[in-house]
Amino acid sequence: MTPHVTQESLSRRASAAWRGLGARRIPFAVMLLAGACTVPMMVGAQVGGEVEADKDPADWVEREAGIPVTDQLTMEKCGTCHTPDAKGNLSRISWIRATPEGWSQAIKRMVKLNGLSIEPEEARQVVKYLSTQHGLAPEEARSVMYLAERRILDETNIPNEAVRQACASCHAFAQPMSSRRSKREWALLQNMHMSLYPTAQMAYERPDPAHAGDDDGEDGKKPEKVAKIALEYLAKAAPLHTPEWAAWQPRIRTPMLGGKWAVSASLRGQGRFVGEMTIQPKPGSNEFTTVTTLRSLDTGKTFTRKGSALAYTGFSWRGTSTGGSAALARPDDMTGTLRETMWFSPDQTFAEGRWYWGEYHEFGLDVKLTRALGAPVLAAAAPEALKTGTKGAEVHLYGADLPSGLTPGEVDFGAGVTVRKVTSASPNELVVTVDADADADAMPGLRDVSLRGAVLQKALPVYRTIDYLKVTPETSLSHLGGIKYGKGYEQFAAQGWSSGADGKPGTADDFVVRTVDADWKLDEFRTVTYDDDVSYVGKIDNAGFFTPGEEGPNPARRFMRNNYGEVWVVATARSEKDKFGKPLAARAYLVTTVPAYKRWDQPEVSQ
Repeated sequence: MTPHVTQESLSRRASAAWRGLGARRIPFAVMLLAGACTVPMMVGAQVGGEVEADKDPADWVEREAGIPVTDQLTMEKCGTCHTPDAKGNLSRISWIRATPEGWSQAIKRMVKLNGLSIEPEEARQVVKYLSTQHGLAPEEARSVMYLAERRILDETNIPNEAVRQACASCHAFAQPMSSRRSKREWALLQNMHMSLYPTAQMAYERPDPAHAGDDDGEDGKKPEKVAKIALEYLAKAAPLHTPEWAAWQPRIRTPMLGGKWAVSASLRGQGRFVGEMTIQPKPGSNEFTTVTTLRSLDTGKTFTRKGSALAYTGFSWRGTSTGGSAALARPDDMTGTLRETMWFSPDQTFAEGRWYWGEYHEFGLDVKLTRALGAPVLAAAAPEALKTGTKGAEVHLYGADLPSGLTPGEVDFGAGVTVRKVTSASPNELVVTVDADADADAMPGLRDVSLRGAVLQKALPVYRTIDYLKVTPETSLSHLGGIKYGKGYEQFAAQGWSSGADGKPGTADDFVVRTVDADWKLDEFRTVTYDDDVSYVGKIDNAGFFTPGEEGPNPARRFMRNNYGEVWVVATARSEKDKFGKPLAARAYLVTTVPAYKRWDQPEVSQ
């Protein structure tokens, strides 16, 4: 009779194999058997007053309360290896909470490494259940939404260099922070990394970078290893049980999102959009169909999209929509298929997120939704900004259920901006004529707009001058391609900034005024002598759209190198000038690298 094999026993077998081999190479079969919890990590742990030093985490006693698994399909598919206990907990699973992407990734790993047999629709149902009942609270998920939204940004939330080396040297720090685990589970996750990724053990064994040059630490002992520092941090910063989760669990339900939503969106290089999304729920499920109409505020062109989506945990929207175009006119054409990732507020009155596409998800609409319930809703204001001293300017306010019969005194832009008349009104657009005082009453900054109880925060920048430029994104990554692999493009924009009320650039009261028309070029980023990256990495057009070069060795280049390289992206304003009469200019840093030859994981949980 074949003995029952559990995740715990697999971990102990792998640990024993490691001890028996000493420092010798681990057989690949052992790594596969171990799956999610293998190579032992000799880290000490204080758990419930008992010191478990020099023990493999698989041998630690789990003292934290688990989250019982109540879904029959999940118990059927996962319970073969993840053993149940008398309280309804499944080993490992009941001590982890994660996003939809995190659970999808875990199921794929179980299929690839542990032989899990599961049909796509079954996997979909398991992800639904785990993402909802073993997911994150809204507050926990919101801080890491940029990972699900496929944004590239500089993470400023990494606490120290030791945690950076342990958790963010290979992937975004948002990856571990997209889950919550017991301390034992964080330690087992470190084990999994050391078993599957050879560089992990080397990184974990390093001493604390803050004391890397010291033989002894401040207390006379050797510096702590990176693995232990990271483990202690994660156990405190991302524990299994949190006040946020305790408060959210009784509130979890199928979200009631059906109805009309006012949409405001922006796309770098193509400006701003307004419109309406109608969400139709599928009876008895957390699935929805959508019809969205968007209108460009720059060109007036209208787009209609149809889609479908899931809402996990009561607030995590993952969807797909299409504008009906099979072949795109340009890589940044938004009429094709987009992935929709959004965070809905717990009160289900607004949402924010990103609808993205592209070979590397480099194109994306930044989207905000506001629920239309019959009362006035404000979604956007145009033009982008209002200069002090302007007389008779027309300001368009967009939204839903805007009232008719408004008087000028009912529309408020704050001190120094006077509404002279209501020019026209419809349920979705209101046009008012305003004056902006030239004196101190029209204090520069981002103004709220309000009417009859509806408030649109930071809707309209009021400025005296555009004082300097910034190129966005300030740092970016593109990928060579076009022969065998797809290209990774980048769109740049020049933003005009005000120095604010204090008149000093780079201080807290600075604010973005508007997008500035600019001329574009590439300049050499001088790191390697005579490498002439500007000639090879690609081209930028006069709208700030960068197209990378082709992948593969280039015979025309020194040493037949690929067309990779580093350059400055330089924007020079066409009309905005500094106090000396010279055009304002700014630059951003661009790295063009080789294609992503291997995609390790692409969770597509909504398909």
